[in-house]
Amino acid sequence: MTREEEDKLVTADLNRLGIDVASLFDLMKWKQPYPAAVPVLLEHLPHVQDRGIKEGIVRALTTKEARGKVDAALVTEFLAVPPSANANTGLKWAIANALSVVATDAVYADIVALVKDRQHGKSREMLAVALGNMKTPTAVDLLIELLNDDEVAGHALMALGKLKAQKARSQIERFLGCSKPWVRKEASKALAKLDT
Repeated sequence: MTREEEDKLVTADLNRLGIDVASLFDLMKWKQPYPAAVPVLLEHLPHVQDRGIKEGIVRALTTKEARGKVDAALVTEFLAVPPSANANTGLKWAIANALSVVATDAVYADIVALVKDRQHGKSREMLAVALGNMKTPTAVDLLIELLNDDEVAGHALMALGKLKAQKARSQIERFLGCSKPWVRKEASKALAKLDT
């Protein structure tokens, strides 16, 4: 099946729900929440073959309406993308980004294993952010550990701020002198969240 045919297949199912889009990619510009589309997108996700359509579905699932409903499927899709293929951009990163929005404690163990595995490259950044969604107490300890990993430290700071992790205050403060301006900024933002 061609990319266009796969897009039409997904689009036809969305149209049947009253979501009037000409292409899957129009859904990402949709101004209203589309919770009814989530099960349809989830149904198509494992079956589409075109990487662009698959990435389009993943990006359309990067919405709070999908939280807790698609995280296990996204982990499966993440693992299906070989580590050497698009580890730093594209589909693998898009899936990790989606997990940073929709992941719940149901996939905590999976996220832990993936974020610790350096073969997943830049995608690990968004997996660190996904840990900020977790209620599991050990998430804070893992994020503190990730502060020692230069590849994901800035993103771990984001997650610690989101969790308002008071026990991480001293570890966050050490990044106020970091040589990377964006990391210093994330440390400041995280500390501000601890104080609210």
